[in-house]
Amino acid sequence: MMPEPAPTLKQLLAFYLEAGVDCALSDEPVNRLAELEPVPAAPPREVAPLPRAQRDMPLAAPAVPRSEITVAPDAAIASAREAARTAPTLEALRTLLENFDGCALRHTATKLVFADGNPAARVMFVGEAPGRDEDIEGLPFVGRSGKLLDRMIAAIGLDRSKAYIANVIPWRPPGNRTPTPQETQVCLPFIQRQIELVNPDVLVTLGNPSTQALIGTREGIMRTRGKWVDYDTGTRVIRAIATFHPAYLLRSPSYKRMSWQDLRAIAKVLGQQSSPSS
Repeated sequence: MMPEPAPTLKQLLAFYLEAGVDCALSDEPVNRLAELEPVPAAPPREVAPLPRAQRDMPLAAPAVPRSEITVAPDAAIASAREAARTAPTLEALRTLLENFDGCALRHTATKLVFADGNPAARVMFVGEAPGRDEDIEGLPFVGRSGKLLDRMIAAIGLDRSKAYIANVIPWRPPGNRTPTPQETQVCLPFIQRQIELVNPDVLVTLGNPSTQALIGTREGIMRTRGKWVDYDTGTRVIRAIATFHPAYLLRSPSYKRMSWQDLRAIAKVLGQQSSPSS
């Protein structure tokens, strides 16, 4: 068997081009597997010392988005308690919340959702936290659940001019997520002071989260709804009752009958004549 003839220079160049080799790095081949002789290290450069004024300057901290600025939980709760306690009026309490930095939700929400309705009303409704519509308008219960709440209270002869409506959390959690226990504890002193300043005859907690936060129970809404309990503001004992949140009733309309029973009990305490449900 005859050996193949050696390729010509032209054939080699054509082969290299097809293989993607388009430049030569040196005239002699390099054995990449051979051990390389150590390269002597370059002598260290002399760096002039900084002036004393610059040496003593603290390093600049990296910029942190306001939404990620957090306060230690215990410090935030203590700050909220002290601030809420000093508010002499609802307007002063609202101003305190607008300037309160202890809850990160303030920096992710569009607006503070403080309250709606009549501050002199005999009945106060408290939900958990604002949703998207509430965050846009800055008022509680203005979306689908708000429209249902309006129909519910209208069924016992009330409207927003005869009721006061608020939430435990005055800022919308991102994506309507559930507020964390820390966020609830930080906001709790403000809603407690809000209840104290409104001083209603009847307090109605809407849904399980607001009921557990304000009444202090660990039981579910099915066990707590429709039962009268005492809510102590520190200056007065208010009659309180829990019922279903309107958003829950939109998902589970079969519980509207139980909610109607709770509303009738509220109307009876308020001394009003209830009207048939629609």
